[in-house]
Amino acid sequence: MKKITSLIACTYFTISAFAQTVKPVYLDESQPIEKRVEDALTRMTLEEKVKMCHAQSKFSSYGVPRLGIPELWMSDGPHGIREEVLWDEWNGAHWTSDSCIAFPALTCLAATWDPQMAALYGKSIGEEARYRKKDVLLGPGVNIYRTPLNGRNFEYMGEDPFLSSRMVIPYIQGVQSNGVAACVKHFALNNQEIDRGHINVIIDDRALHEIYLPAFKAAVQEAGVWSIMGAYNQYKGQQCCHNQYLLNDILKQDWQFDGVVISDWGGVHNTEQAANFGLDLEMGTWTDGLSQGKANAYDNYYLADPLLKKIKKGEINIKVVDDKVRRLLKMIFRTVMNSQRPWGSFGTEEHALAGRTIAENGIVLLKNDKNILPINLNKIKKIVVVGENANKRMTLGGGSSSLKVKYEITPLDGLKKQIGNLAEIIYVKGYVSPLTEKRDPKPKIPVGYKEPNPEILLQEAINAAKDADIVLYFGGLNKNENQDSEGNDRKSYNLPYGQDRLISELAKVNKNIVVTIISGNAVAMPWIKEVPAIVEGWFGGTESGNAIASILTGKVNPSGKLPMTIAEKLEDYPSHALGEYPGDHVNVRYNEGIFIGYRWIDKQKKQTLFPFGHGLSYTTFDYGKIKISSKQMKNNDKITISIPIKNSGKIKGKETVQLYIGDEKCSFERPIKELKGFSKIELNPGEEKIVTFEITDEAFKFYDDKQKIWRTEPGKFKIYIGASSNDIRETSEITLL
Repeated sequence: MKKITSLIACTYFTISAFAQTVKPVYLDESQPIEKRVEDALTRMTLEEKVKMCHAQSKFSSYGVPRLGIPELWMSDGPHGIREEVLWDEWNGAHWTSDSCIAFPALTCLAATWDPQMAALYGKSIGEEARYRKKDVLLGPGVNIYRTPLNGRNFEYMGEDPFLSSRMVIPYIQGVQSNGVAACVKHFALNNQEIDRGHINVIIDDRALHEIYLPAFKAAVQEAGVWSIMGAYNQYKGQQCCHNQYLLNDILKQDWQFDGVVISDWGGVHNTEQAANFGLDLEMGTWTDGLSQGKANAYDNYYLADPLLKKIKKGEINIKVVDDKVRRLLKMIFRTVMNSQRPWGSFGTEEHALAGRTIAENGIVLLKNDKNILPINLNKIKKIVVVGENANKRMTLGGGSSSLKVKYEITPLDGLKKQIGNLAEIIYVKGYVSPLTEKRDPKPKIPVGYKEPNPEILLQEAINAAKDADIVLYFGGLNKNENQDSEGNDRKSYNLPYGQDRLISELAKVNKNIVVTIISGNAVAMPWIKEVPAIVEGWFGGTESGNAIASILTGKVNPSGKLPMTIAEKLEDYPSHALGEYPGDHVNVRYNEGIFIGYRWIDKQKKQTLFPFGHGLSYTTFDYGKIKISSKQMKNNDKITISIPIKNSGKIKGKETVQLYIGDEKCSFERPIKELKGFSKIELNPGEEKIVTFEITDEAFKFYDDKQKIWRTEPGKFKIYIGASSNDIRETSEITLL
């Protein structure tokens, strides 16, 4: 009997031990992710499912503690990992370990025209996010540059859908290689900050599909992005965060997106629409005005208790919630429940130098008469630096992209470090932005503080500049409200704080003046003929000043190219020429259709200050003759287009070779030319390389808004290869059969 009892006991404990070692399918990483998702879903209660669909704090959403499914943690933004904030407040949590590396703004990244730089950017910022235990990085942004007044243009990648598409893919792949979900934003048509919360965009289908959607499509279908953020504005009279056409019809049905649609913070307005029109996760800021002062504010969100009640009443089908939870579980398994993801790293020298490399590759030399740059330190012994932006921190402010950084090198810091005692450097402000101007974080204004007299600052700068060997002016915009900042657009195309006058006055007393614009946007330049050299320095992040100094001193040869057109005046942009910006506070019509940026400039034959794709070097490049593998092409064929490029100057340099294609005759109006390829190459003096582009029929297609398809028409197409959209070096033709 004892033997039988022992045998039973042994068998019981063996079975118990075995039972304890067998994982549920959803916890077994060897199982297909779809199978794990379905297993987890069957174990969840309705209440647990609904909880997963909305925020639990400002930057986190619920998991399922009972099942060991963790919560998701998110972070702004596209340029660096934001400081920790309190659970339900924007105020910082005052950690001592959350000072990040700031990477260049995305306009600067786009200006590199180099997918390798985008891959480096994504990998580096993804490592920072992973180390800080963030599961979703709220970026990158790919909204198209429609007007230079848009306060958030600095967060995006310029005016051209092809350039944005090619640059966003490696960024996303780099982030997600760390087991962190990228969240491409803002889907879609969020091209202004004025009235962004409700303005309804009226646009034709051609412009939607050819201009404003391609970068999002590439993010989904080529990069495999794991999440997308909806936009604040409306389209077709529906909020973009719950929009049947954008989210269900295009994103989830046509593009087969298998990730999570996340609302912009407070971008949800209706429970039924949020449930049925494609939103998966509602995020927001504390009460969002829904339940002022209540401790359980997040339970009152549209996808919280109101959704639960409607499901229980049979007003909303539980299947729509199951779809949301499937997507959320899939993202959780890809990120926080992925035991194989790397640990990441944070605030490292490696990341700072990566940011510097990106900035150096993106800074654009716009003008350089008489080769005034690089600075010749054998001849120049007295340098006068003028401008608030020479010594102003640019990683603070700007809205959701504001950062608490480990350090920031200003242009003045960078110049002093690189020039040392080889020349005397004198700094005068010349102008200041008022401390009373709205900015984030709000500065402390000393008791009795009086703003400096602009006339006195102007005169000080003029006096200092008179006997300088060279004047280095640093101006442009900043991250204050109504400049390069979230929440509001710029009020003027001109430079603020009297800078246009200041530059002209400086040029009168010293002809050797270099103007460096720090901005994420194009600006008017009424003084362009008065100064010999102009540099677009962008917002370069932690190492910005060192990067700019490297360009100005010639340590690095500039190679950036403009990702947008810099027009002579505001009215030369079609959104302003056609009178539909910023709209009537209810609707805004995109009357220009597909003709934005250089497409509009070509059509109207307008002069620009600097064209799309423009950027100079300290060396020169010669373009040879185009060779095409075949002058005739059928659908589904591939052809190669090649051209030799030679460095005809005296120093090593990089050139971005740009390929444009134009349809000579079509039943639909088409641009004269459109960017369809680019390649950045580095050449030693005298070196020549063959640049080759492989082209398929995709490069010739347009969106037929009558048939609702992408298609081509047979006929002749012109091939343009050049150094910018306005500097075409070689042309040829192809016939599409």
